[in-house]
Amino acid sequence: MPDNSRTGKDGEARAAAFLEEQGMKILARSFRSCRGEADIVALDGNTVVFTEVKTWSAFGIEDLKYGISQEKQRRIIETAKYFLFSHREYKSMAVRFDVVFIGQGEITHLVSAFTESV
Repeated sequence: MPDNSRTGKDGEARAAAFLEEQGMKILARSFRSCRGEADIVALDGNTVVFTEVKTWSAFGIEDLKYGISQEKQRRIIETAKYFLFSHREYKSMAVRFDVVFIGQGEITHLVSAFTESV
């Protein structure tokens, strides 16, 4: 596995463990649709949370806008719609889009980082 891919998977594992520590239940990891991918799908109470994970060692959180463009957000939102369509038991729940940033030894959780109105 290339280093970038390994770093990403390691970051996703750390993010999933972090979200579980916060009381969330992980429903899926690396959920894919023809439109894109959601790194982590979790349940936070009665809210389905689609989480993008960014693991960067060279950049800071202020550079997230370069990694999560409006196009990337749109693809995550389309993937979320597909997830909800294919998992009807979550259809009537609230939805949220978070970002977990993992950089130089710290984890930052941005709750409601973006919305469908991008």
